[in-house]
Amino acid sequence: MTQPSGVEHPRTLVIIPTYNEIQTLPTAVRRVRENAPWVDVLIADDSSPDGTGAVADQLAGQDAQVRVMHRAGKEGLGKAYVAGFAWALDRGYELVVEMDADGSHRAVDLPALLSRAEQADRPDLVIGSRWTPGGRVENWPRSREAISRTGNTYVRLALGMPVGDATAGFRVFRADTLRAIALDEVESAGYCFQVDMTWRVHSAGLRVVEVPIVFVERTEGESKMSGNIVREALWRTTVWGAKHRARQVGRLAARAGGAISDGVTGLRGRVASARENRPDGGRSPEQ
Repeated sequence: MTQPSGVEHPRTLVIIPTYNEIQTLPTAVRRVRENAPWVDVLIADDSSPDGTGAVADQLAGQDAQVRVMHRAGKEGLGKAYVAGFAWALDRGYELVVEMDADGSHRAVDLPALLSRAEQADRPDLVIGSRWTPGGRVENWPRSREAISRTGNTYVRLALGMPVGDATAGFRVFRADTLRAIALDEVESAGYCFQVDMTWRVHSAGLRVVEVPIVFVERTEGESKMSGNIVREALWRTTVWGAKHRARQVGRLAARAGGAISDGVTGLRGRVASARENRPDGGRSPEQ
């Protein structure tokens, strides 16, 4: 891995999952390498029928810092990322980046995310956020923005998770963060996968920070967003939220029960002490 002279960065891997991204992949990889030349790139291709995998191999043949993972078929964004995470952990990377191939995640924003991840407070997850102050989207219809904002508001309310853009897909994980959560239990797909991973990090007591980015709607290829992905996100978030609230109620009930038990025990102790301190030693007249 090449690093700029005089600058030491953690070993960093950018994972770019692909399915039919033959038009956008070369530009995406080139821009990553231009803006963060010290990082390595892993293209995880789900056997794209349009030949994206062959293009990925060409890019890897031209640049030793680009690698390709050929997967058996289309299994979804979540499975591709989990496989990429395992690949990164096996090879000792310290920071692992999620990034789309379609150009919506601007490579010019990548150094800011990595810089935040490298700061002394070592956040466990850095999210490139559209909905934090300074973040924004470009070329989105109002309906798409409304869906994203409403979805993220629902996630915050359902899970009690203080994250403005839990569905964002441009993010940096510490390797230790990925080791701390149960990656083998992750089954969610695209839109929901990002919520799932954010929720797992938050639930583990780890710290999530957000960095504002500009999200640009793709101009080439086809969006992978679908109604099924949105419905899966809503359903899974609702289930997670219900379980979360049930655990909260259970903890409150346990605390209340403990407080009542402690109160009763304390009252009994005070009554017993009062009896022992009576002049007659607490004996009844019949004794």
